[in-house]
Amino acid sequence: MSQSNSSRIRGERLVKYSVITPPFLFLLTFFLVPALIMVVASFRYPGEFGGLAPLFRGEDGVGGVTLENYKLFFSSTNYAWIFLRSFGVAALTTVICLFMAYPVALLVARSPKKSRDLLVLLCVLPFASNFLVRVYAWMIIFQPFDLMHSRLAVIIGMVYVHLPFMILPLYTNLEKHDPTLLDAAQDLGANAWHRFWRVTFPMSIPGIFSGALLVFIPVLGMFAIPEILGGKNDWLVGNMIKDAFLGSRDWPFGSMLSMVMTIAVLAAVGLATALAKKGVPRA
Repeated sequence: MSQSNSSRIRGERLVKYSVITPPFLFLLTFFLVPALIMVVASFRYPGEFGGLAPLFRGEDGVGGVTLENYKLFFSSTNYAWIFLRSFGVAALTTVICLFMAYPVALLVARSPKKSRDLLVLLCVLPFASNFLVRVYAWMIIFQPFDLMHSRLAVIIGMVYVHLPFMILPLYTNLEKHDPTLLDAAQDLGANAWHRFWRVTFPMSIPGIFSGALLVFIPVLGMFAIPEILGGKNDWLVGNMIKDAFLGSRDWPFGSMLSMVMTIAVLAAVGLATALAKKGVPRA
């Protein structure tokens, strides 16, 4: 190998590592390390005045590691019901957002180019205002109809807040579709309904999957909307975690709930990914 080739390879490696290292360090510092801290905290005892007890037992016998947090969770059906309710609310919100977002995204994607940017701006315009201000605005709307502190109010609030997260991935996907495929299907005798189900919908499955993830996961951990618009019976996993850290200050129990929710989300995403990969070839 010549010296010039060796220098070129070293230069390429230097560029590659200089590009990879900053995001790797960022993820390591702000994602992996906090996750490891939560794992360790989930096996700890709560402190006498909140927080965490010492990791090593002192002369007073306080501290150490324990499985009590996990035993308490899996021995009570109340936590299982709250988890099931959270997944149900997240799934229902995702489905409603999909049915509402798909026509909007399709309309924007097939609009003239000069008006497309304006329509996209209108879709993301709610992000220009504060999240809590928009949720409190729904309180004013719900009060005359006696919908406050109900499951319906929580679902409406969830859909309203997360709908743009479904529209944008769908629009990004639909905008890239080749219109000549629809023309070819029409030439072969397919009507509008068949063109949609045989051409447009199968190609939009990646966008649907991306939008579903962007809606499902945040809804699962949301605590502000159920707390403001719902009642005590509408609490989700996020409310339990928030109450464990800021209410009872039982950090080990809150860490345990966070880990269980993370594992459940990863399992659900893995299952959905496998089903999506299996279904795409058939489509």
